[in-house]
Amino acid sequence: MKYELFYWPSIQGRGEFVRLALEDAGASYDDVARGKGGTDAMMKLMKGETRPPFAPPFLKSGKLVIAQVANILFYLGPRLKLAPKDEGARLWLNALQLTVTDFVKEVHDTHHPVGTGLYYEDQKPEAKRYAGSFLDERAPKYLGYFEGVIEKSGGPYLLGRKISYTDLSLFQLVEGMRYAFPKGMKKIERKIPKVVAVRDRVAERPKIKAYLASERRIAFNEDGIFRNYPELDT
Repeated sequence: MKYELFYWPSIQGRGEFVRLALEDAGASYDDVARGKGGTDAMMKLMKGETRPPFAPPFLKSGKLVIAQVANILFYLGPRLKLAPKDEGARLWLNALQLTVTDFVKEVHDTHHPVGTGLYYEDQKPEAKRYAGSFLDERAPKYLGYFEGVIEKSGGPYLLGRKISYTDLSLFQLVEGMRYAFPKGMKKIERKIPKVVAVRDRVAERPKIKAYLASERRIAFNEDGIFRNYPELDT
């Protein structure tokens, strides 16, 4: 099966959580919008579907079109051997991935707390206030939660001994936070050694390591979810 991933071509964004799973599994996929005419093809598909996605990312698998990151990964997980076969465990993993989704939304709001239709420069005072609360309270709460899940599972991963797609997403959260908030994240990491250990294990996986060193891995930038605005990093 060759998958087609549809996401914006110049940012990691939410699409990166799907890319990491596909890359780790060595799956065959086309990152459609990064090819010639790909963005137009993506927009055409969104408008032409009977069940249209609200926004990228979405995945095409044969005749199926699957939207929303957690939904895509719930579908891909068993097929890529990144999710358990047991239904209860798969639902638990999906709940963890949905928690990642909640966290990503709050990360986004650190630079756009008032509205996505406004430029960052139009909401800098509000962003500074929001980011301060996020680093002091919300980010430690989310990452501390994942720390506790790993501890209860017996580790070294969220589900115990076997890696899952949400461990790959946890890697991306740590990488993104380190880019956006290097000072704040340094303080937080002191209390989440198990989360950091997951990040390190994922980074050393052969296919992930090769992906990170390749041109397929888009660099973090100030158009994505994780943005480095030094004035917000307290």
